[in-house]
Amino acid sequence: MEKSQTQDSELVIITGMSGAGKTVAIQSFEDLGFFCIDNLPPALLTTFLKLMKDSGKDMNRIAAVMDMRGGDLFDSLIGALDDMGKTDLVTPKILFLEANNETLVRRYKETRRSHPLAPAGLPLEGIAKERLLLSELKGRAQFIYNTSDLKPKELREKIQEEFSSKDNSTFTVNVMSFGFKHGMPIDADLVFDVRFLPNPYYIEELRPKTGLDADVSGYVLKWPDTQLLIEKLADLFLFMIPQYKREGKRQLVIAFGCTGGQHRSVTLAEHFAGLFQKDYQTVITHRDIKHRKG
Repeated sequence: MEKSQTQDSELVIITGMSGAGKTVAIQSFEDLGFFCIDNLPPALLTTFLKLMKDSGKDMNRIAAVMDMRGGDLFDSLIGALDDMGKTDLVTPKILFLEANNETLVRRYKETRRSHPLAPAGLPLEGIAKERLLLSELKGRAQFIYNTSDLKPKELREKIQEEFSSKDNSTFTVNVMSFGFKHGMPIDADLVFDVRFLPNPYYIEELRPKTGLDADVSGYVLKWPDTQLLIEKLADLFLFMIPQYKREGKRQLVIAFGCTGGQHRSVTLAEHFAGLFQKDYQTVITHRDIKHRKG
C-alpha cells in the first residue's frame, strides 16, 4: 500500500491566553525547522493545508498561531478542527499557553498594551472574557503549558524537548574566514585574529593561492605557534559550544580573520570546521576569498 503523502506531516496550532508567550513559542518552532504562520484565520486552515499538499513542497512540519487577534474569525476554529477530522489531512496538535491572572496583568502593564478583548477597559476584564471563550479549545488541547513561572528561555527549552525531531539538527556552527582590510563581519559571535601567524603572502609561490590549497595550509599549520593556538582554541570550543547550545542558541558564528582573508584565516576556518562537523551541523564560509589575486 502506498504511503500517504501526509502520514509524516505535523501541524501544531499554538493558541491560548493573550500574553502567555505565543510569540516566544512561534519563534521556538521556527528554530526547530517548522514552517510558521502567525495569526492565520481558522477558516483558511484547511485550504492552506490542501495548497501545501498539492504544491509538493517540503513543508511537512507546520506551526500556526491562532488567537483572539483574529476577532470573530477565531470563533470558526472549533468548526475548522471538526472539518479537518473528516479529511485525510494531518491531524493537528494543539498547544495551549496559559498563565495566572497576576502574571498576565503584570505583563500587560510592562508592555503598556491593552487586552484585545478590553481595548478601553481593565486588562483583568479582558482576561476573564478570554478564559471563558477559550475554555472549549483548552479542553481539546494535547499540550497545556502554564508559563506563569517560566522564563522565555525555559519555555523554548520545553518546546524543544517536546517537539524537536530526532533527525533534525537544531544547532549549527557557522565557521567563517574573513580579511580585516575588508571589514569586520557584523554577524559573528566569536572573532579570532590570526594575523600574528606566519603569512604565506610573503612566499612568492604561495601568494596567489589560498588556504584551500594544500601547500598553503601546510605552511600555516607547520608552525609551533599555530599548533599551540589550535590546541588552546580546541579546548576553549570544547567548553564554550555546549554552553551556547544549552543557553538556547540555535546557531553560533565563529570567525577567523587575517589581513586579506586568503591564507591564514581560511586555513584555520577549514581546520576547525572539520573538527566541528563530527559533533554539529557545520557550515563554512570564506567571505573574502573572492578577492584573491593571481
